[in-house]
Amino acid sequence: MKARILIFAALLAWPQVRNRDPEEPIRLPDGRSQQEAILKEDHKRSLKDAEELARLSADLRAELEKNDRHVLALSTLKKLDEIEKIAKRIRSRYKRF
Repeated sequence: MKARILIFAALLAWPQVRNRDPEEPIRLPDGRSQQEAILKEDHKRSLKDAEELARLSADLRAELEKNDRHVLALSTLKKLDEIEKIAKRIRSRYKRF
């Protein structure tokens, strides 16, 4: 029974998908381009991540300057991992398009 409903729903949606021009961008209900909205939101997230990256980098520098030994604290290594994770997240956002 569920399979019949899914097939029926797919058949109803098929003409709508087939008639759409592939060159025409997908629009949101408010009329904006979906791709533009995604890019705008990604930019906001990247700015927020960049602020966090700058804060972590400043903390890391202060910890490294404070310690004159060749041994790093576990918290320093965790900050390095977090810095790397944020940088990869920013890079992956901009590689999509």
